[in-house]
Amino acid sequence: MKVAEEYPGLYEYANFELPQEELFLPGHGLCASCTIGVIARHMLKVLGPDTIVVNPTGCAEVSTVVYPRTNWAVPWIHVAFGNGGSVASGIEAAIKVLKRRGVIDPNRKINIVVFAGDGGTADIGFQALSGMLERGHKVIYVMYDNEGYMNTGIQRSGTTPFGASTTTAPAGKKVPGNVTHKKPMVAIAAAHGIPYAATANPAYVHDMVYKFKKAAEADGPAFLHILQSCTPGWRFEPKYAIRVLELATETGYWVNYEIDHGEFRVTVPVPKRKPVKCFLQLQGRFRHLKPEEIDTIQALIDKDVAEINRIVGREVIGPVDPGLECLTPRGAR
Repeated sequence: MKVAEEYPGLYEYANFELPQEELFLPGHGLCASCTIGVIARHMLKVLGPDTIVVNPTGCAEVSTVVYPRTNWAVPWIHVAFGNGGSVASGIEAAIKVLKRRGVIDPNRKINIVVFAGDGGTADIGFQALSGMLERGHKVIYVMYDNEGYMNTGIQRSGTTPFGASTTTAPAGKKVPGNVTHKKPMVAIAAAHGIPYAATANPAYVHDMVYKFKKAAEADGPAFLHILQSCTPGWRFEPKYAIRVLELATETGYWVNYEIDHGEFRVTVPVPKRKPVKCFLQLQGRFRHLKPEEIDTIQALIDKDVAEINRIVGREVIGPVDPGLECLTPRGAR
């Protein structure tokens, strides 16, 4: 993997003017402060009306399409948990045939998107995703990651972090909740040799918008792993939906980066990190943790950050500064 010599400018699409048209409509049934709506709304503003959304079972599906109404003002198809990548592959292949036969204008650009949760991607839908990436279908795969099976009862998934208490990995006297680390989905996707893979965070909207645009421009499959705060699963006050996501990046728990044709680039540098306890203490799923267990999580984050800095070749994510306030006043970041 190569390292980008120079970042072309923070948020090169920061001045990209998003259209007024809304293609993800209001009136959905998402939980109060759920950031799935932030992700879907901005995704469709970038991709536009000529977009087909493939939506496996998950929070987004059960909350935005309740018969006979829908919040998606674009062609949308619901598929099972496990076959999002397969269905999108079939749609992309069919459009190629229709263009070749002259049924569809061959110059028409149609975006095909899989919009799936972590369960439908990292676990149940993993084989379909891998096959889609391996075959090189031009599909944008967006995984919104709320770190569990939130709409079916808050069970753990392959991206649930260490120490989170879930209904299938509850905290108790013997274990501190989930005992595994998050599955590195972008690294796994990038290992397929795809042209574009990235992480994003709705608290950094310009960065997220920029990555939707780059994914649409990729000359093959693109994979976006987007952190999504979840009020019932993470157990925080709804007013902290964005603040908790900011803390994820400010603590180094979540690093915003991209791998563009093999070039690795951190897109949101963090000169000094807040301790990871700042991210954990806002959430009820971590409130049972003992100091030594928080230290374990801090060590996992430090190890991940060291690996990021090793790849980049310099300290793009800085050291922990215990003197930083956890909740920085608005406008001071």
